[in-house]
Amino acid sequence: MKTIDKLITWSLLKSPWILHFNSGACNGCDIEIVDALTPRYDVERFGIVQKAVPRHADILVVSGPVTLQQAKRLRTIYDQMPEPKFVMAVGACGCSGGVFNGCYGVIPGVHQTLPVSVYVPGCPVRPEAIIDAVVKLIQSVEGKK
Repeated sequence: MKTIDKLITWSLLKSPWILHFNSGACNGCDIEIVDALTPRYDVERFGIVQKAVPRHADILVVSGPVTLQQAKRLRTIYDQMPEPKFVMAVGACGCSGGVFNGCYGVIPGVHQTLPVSVYVPGCPVRPEAIIDAVVKLIQSVEGKK
């Protein structure tokens, strides 16, 4: 492994930056994602920071059902992220389309559009589950070193 690759992996392990993408959710999961970022859970002490630009993010957090209109935009955002990049499907809608599965304009799950690293099922998910998923994702990266 090159020195620059070791540095990138180290920075990801110490400070994973996330980008939240709402693809049309009911805002139940969005509220829980924001709740995980508030001082009550204080994930910033672990280095987890929400970013607004794909070029600064390591983890793409997708909530809501992916529609046909959003799939191309979601792919563009994913392509703008630097390597190594990861995708987290949050909520029943993000994992499988949820209650919208079977609708004509809904793709059943984020995995149909992007390679998903972590699934966080639930409707809505709890902030503890989101934090646990990020920790497990970091541990899986740490195990691959």
